Formats: sequence, C-alpha cells, structure tokens
Amino acid sequence: MLTGRKYRLALTSEQAESSEEFGNICRSVWNTALEQRREYRRRGAWMNYVPQAAELADAKREHAWLKVAPSHILHQTLKDLDKACRAHGTFKVRWRSKARWSPSFRFPAGNLITVERIGKKRGRVKLPKLGRVTFRWSRPLGGEERTSTPRRHAMQETAVGIDRGVKIAVPTSDGDFHDRQFATEGEQTRYRRLQQRLVRTKKGSANRRRTIAAINRIMSRVTDRRADFCAWTANRITQRNAVVVLENLKTKNMSKSAKGTVANPGKQVAQKRGLNRAILDKGWHRLELGLTNAARYTGTTVVKVNPAYTSQTCNICKVVDSESRKSQAVFECTACGHQANADVNAARNILNAAGYAVSACGDLGAGRSVNQELPGPCEAVPVQLAIPLVGIPRP
Repeated sequence: MLTGRKYRLALTSEQAESSEEFGNICRSVWNTALEQRREYRRRGAWMNYVPQAAELADAKREHAWLKVAPSHILHQTLKDLDKACRAHGTFKVRWRSKARWSPSFRFPAGNLITVERIGKKRGRVKLPKLGRVTFRWSRPLGGEERTSTPRRHAMQETAVGIDRGVKIAVPTSDGDFHDRQFATEGEQTRYRRLQQRLVRTKKGSANRRRTIAAINRIMSRVTDRRADFCAWTANRITQRNAVVVLENLKTKNMSKSAKGTVANPGKQVAQKRGLNRAILDKGWHRLELGLTNAARYTGTTVVKVNPAYTSQTCNICKVVDSESRKSQAVFECTACGHQANADVNAARNILNAAGYAVSACGDLGAGRSVNQELPGPCEAVPVQLAIPLVGIPRP
C-alpha cells in the first residue's frame, strides 16, 4: 500500500515568499492550460499533457519569470490538470482563483530532495530553489516498503453491515451506534448570525472578508471533527471485522437540490434541503473513503450491495412492507411482529444481502455479542491553438 507522512516545514521569510511565488506561477500555468483545453473541446478536439508540456518549454524561453519556479513542479501542475480533466471532464474542472485558492505545489522529483537528521526532534530537507528547510522530526520517515497488503485479517470469521443514517451516523448490524455532534450549539448560533451579517455586507469590503474568515474558522473546526470521527470509526470497524458491507449509495446524487427550474419547479424543496444537509453533515461519503483506506492496513474486504428495500424488509421473516417502519427509529414487522431498532434492522439486511448470516441477537458465530454504544464521541489533435501557452499571464 502507498502511504504518506506529513511534516510542517519551518520556512524562513525568504523561503515563504519564494514558495508563494512558485504557487502563483503554478496557478497561472493551470488556468492558461485549462482555458487551452476548453478551447480545444469547443472545436471538438482534445489536448493532453504531452503537447502542453512542450509548449511550456517554449513559453519559458519567452517569459523569464516562468524560470523562477522549478520546472518539475510546473510539469506536475500540467499532469494534475490532465488527470482532473480525464476524471471529471474539461468543463467541470475549476479555475484556481487568486482570491479563493491558497498557493500550493508539489516536488515530484524525489531524487532531488535530500533529508538529514540534525537533532533528536529536528530534521532538515533540501528542496530545489528553496535550499535547506528545517522541520520537526515527529516520527520516522520510513520509506523502505513500497507495497504491502495484509493477506489475512486477524479475525477471519467476522463481518458487519453498516446502515448510514441521518440521525445516528453509523448504526451497525452488531447493534453498535457510532455518532458525534460536529458543531456545538454555540457554534451553530454564531454561524447563523455570521450568515445574516454576510448578507448585509458589501462585496469586496473589509467587513465581508472578516465575516467570511470567521465563518471559515467555524466550518474548519466542524470539518476537522467530522474527518476525525470518520477516520476513528472506520479504523475501529475494520480492526474488528474481516468484511464490511455497505449500501452502494451515490451520495453526490442523493444530496442534489430538488428546487428544479422555473418551468419545472421541484416538490418538497424544503424537506429535501434538510435531508441533503443531514446527509452531508454525517459524512456518508467520507466514512466510505475512510473504510476503504483503513481496510488496506487490516486486510478487511469492503463490499457494496444494492440498497433497495433494506429499510422496509424484516430481518427475521424477510417480508417487505413500508408500513413496518413505524418511525425513524422503530421497526415493527406487520407480518411476524418482530421489533427492533429500524437502523439496526436495516444494517442486518445489508449484511444478509452480501451473503453473511446474522442472528437476531447480532452474533456472528465468533463469540461476540451486542455491544451497544450510546450516541456520542468518507491523442492530441493537430489544430491551430486559440490560446497558446506562450501567452501565459504573469501572476
């Protein structure tokens, strides 16, 4: 498996200034190359990395300021753009705005980077055109192992189904409930007041910038808590289970707006908006990503099943009836009378859909019983270029 470790560099003021300049140059290259690709697509042609890299070399001979940044980080910018356009489509890739994008870049040439230890807790790395930069040696660099995948999970006979919810984030077929509040009541109140203040501010004003910065600080804390919760939950679940079964949900499609158009207005827009917020707040997709990532370390297999009728099916008699789900939390089968938590019943149906049996009490034949947790702490085409790379605007 490929893993990464992050270290915070202690840049000097000169190095920080150079780094910001490198980032701005990369931003200009990204935006110009993206516009070039879009112009090609408007003509029904396609532009890729190879010809753009060749034109970048020509542009550097004409514009000396392009030579300030190391060549390989500019080429890496074009590679990242190529990957983004192939994955999402040329017209869906975003511009890098000077106002809303933090300058960043990557050094892909590892052979040009040397690292040395200069103390018990300090190290030093030599970066192209930046020189030597110190950093805190918080943990070993590693790097000897290139690929590794656990062949067997430590608990081979274990499996769990997960039903992602809007009230409880992660109910499982074992009867566990994993949840956490990401924003305190005080933060929610302050966030609403800041939104009201933002509406009254003038675009481009200092007050607007300060208000946006205050909103971003609150949302950054919320995002960090959500990421921590999803990573912690994913790690705990994969450590205990050799198989994790999820519903194959398209979260992006499920959280789309229902407002429609003027000609065809949507229905129950307010209710759908509330559901969208709940789905995004619980981090459904981030949890899925966390499980997939954590599974690489434990040997866990992540399985996705069809989500149809999992919340309406009785886990005992298998009868499907929408009337069985009495409320968000209560399931009572209209056929056999079986009663259970609605989310746990759905999680057990999800586990059964993958071919793993679960008993009514939640045991999986591995000596485990229900451990319930209260809610608490995812070929270039030769045509005339409309916007050549040699016309890159200087940042």
